[in-house]
Amino acid sequence: QVQLVESGGGLVQAGGSLRLSCAASGSIFTVNAMGWYRQAPGKQRALVATITRGGGTNYADSVKGRFTISRDNYKNTVYLQMNSLEPEDTGVYYCNCNADRRPWDTRDYWGQGTQVTVSS
Repeated sequence: QVQLVESGGGLVQAGGSLRLSCAASGSIFTVNAMGWYRQAPGKQRALVATITRGGGTNYADSVKGRFTISRDNYKNTVYLQMNSLEPEDTGVYYCNCNADRRPWDTRDYWGQGTQVTVSS
């Protein structure tokens, strides 16, 4: 029983900003890495950014310098601050959480996705 609740998606004009949030809840022993993935229209789901429990980050080249991922370990929440948005950023953004329900049971969990649309 691990649930991910996302918020913050919407419609913005090019150059605008959005902040996505995702909170993991349920029976969790340890939350490991968290991240954001997106599926652009007609494309496969792709990595946007990930962050380890210790704060190490990884970004897709296309968003470096514009997006910032962060997390609050106490709240089991991951954020994605998106600035200077471009139409190419349009897609469904999915929150991912790698979590241990128990030390011997590690799985990936996914949010339902939130739509981000950037108009030109």
